[in-house]
Amino acid sequence: MPELYKIELERDGLHRNLGGGFPKGAIVLVVGKYGAGKSAVSQRLIYGFLKNGHSATMVSTEFTTKAFLDQMKSLDYNVVNYLLNRELLFIPVYPLIGKAISRQDFLSRVMNSKQLYERDIVFFDTFSSLVKNDIDEERVLNALAFFKKLAGMNKTIVMCLEDGELPQAVTAPLMADADIFLTIKTTIIEGTTARSILVNRYVQSMMPIVEVTGFRIEPKVGFIIDITTVA
Repeated sequence: MPELYKIELERDGLHRNLGGGFPKGAIVLVVGKYGAGKSAVSQRLIYGFLKNGHSATMVSTEFTTKAFLDQMKSLDYNVVNYLLNRELLFIPVYPLIGKAISRQDFLSRVMNSKQLYERDIVFFDTFSSLVKNDIDEERVLNALAFFKKLAGMNKTIVMCLEDGELPQAVTAPLMADADIFLTIKTTIIEGTTARSILVNRYVQSMMPIVEVTGFRIEPKVGFIIDITTVA
């Protein structure tokens, strides 16, 4: 059985639904529409990894460093000490890819930045926003080959994709090759947005997997499993 990067936090029990964590050397895909909760799930996962003694890198197109720290603090996921101890590396890309500046060749930058891959787990939130201007069918295969090489060195790669942001010809290989493929879904129940994590694929799970996990995010509490959102 593969070794595991653990995500256990007793305060929410998510690890019991997601196999205890992610295997070392896994390629993970998290797909959802804009506003579905991909970033919130990533924040919960990254905090879980850190609390269990693993190191992580977060490449973010969603937050500046200050906004990320403020967001994590608001969820009672304080990561300042992990940053200071270099167990967490946070790289904000948002200022570079705003509407005022169009940057090309981010995929090559990602693949050539060795510091991104010095830690155990690497998050790209959102990978589709990062590479949408310079990825095609050939380059996505090159990226997958690169990530598989990293996986062979026990690095786990987590890519968040905004649904519909990349062509199907690009997303199809990612979905096909991912060891873990999660979809974040939203539905409206009595006027309230209900969110859930759907496990489409989880290769070599060491623990039972719950196919659908309802959740909500609350200030000062963070991620909460919500059984009322699952029919």
